[in-house]
Amino acid sequence: MNHYDSTLAKIRQLPEPLVREVSDFVDFLLIRMDKERWRKWLECNGTGEMSESGFEDYLSSLESYEELLARGEIRW
Repeated sequence: MNHYDSTLAKIRQLPEPLVREVSDFVDFLLIRMDKERWRKWLECNGTGEMSESGFEDYLSSLESYEELLARGEIRW
């Protein structure tokens, strides 16, 4: 049995909600294969800006969040 057949056999064992998730992931992979569609997807989801800007803002926010947790000002 090749990977294609093996994967289809596994999908057939999943309940409908999980099959929808697999389908969504396959759609994502298909978009990612097409460079123009992938660029548009990144633009629409705002992820292009984050990947270009780096993680400085993210790390700063994370540090602030951790400080608030440590002081007990916020909780999980």
